[in-house]
Amino acid sequence: MTHPRVADCGWKWKETEMVQIKLKSRQWLVDEQDRIIMGEGRKEILETIEKTGSINKTSKIMKMSYKAAWGKIKATEQYLNYRIVHTDRKKGTWLTEEGRELLEKYSLLKKRCLEEEDKIFSGIFGRKKA
Repeated sequence: MTHPRVADCGWKWKETEMVQIKLKSRQWLVDEQDRIIMGEGRKEILETIEKTGSINKTSKIMKMSYKAAWGKIKATEQYLNYRIVHTDRKKGTWLTEEGRELLEKYSLLKKRCLEEEDKIFSGIFGRKKA
C-alpha cells in the first residue's frame, strides 16, 4: 500500500514512467512580522536539550554553532516573553515547564496538521483508476 503522503497518480512522465508525488509541508509559529517563534528546527533543539541536558551537546549533534542554537532559543523566549530553557553551570540545561508545554503543543499541532493534510492529499491525488 502506498503511504498516505505519497500517491501513485497514474500520471506518465514522457510516456514511460508512472509518477509518484508526495506532499511536503512545514508548520511554523510566527509573530506578526513573520519571525519564527517555533518550527521543526527549534522543536529539534528543545527535544535534544531534553535528551542531552546541554546546549553545547545539542549544537554539536545538530551540526550548528552554539551561538546559533542559543540565539534561536533566546529569540523564541523574547517573542513569548518567558523562558523556555533554564541553564545552570553545575546542573546543566533543561526545559522550563513553559518550554515543555510549548514543545508538547507544537508537536501535537504538527501531528494533527499532518493527519489532516494526508486526508486532503489522498482525497485530491489518490490513486487513479486504470
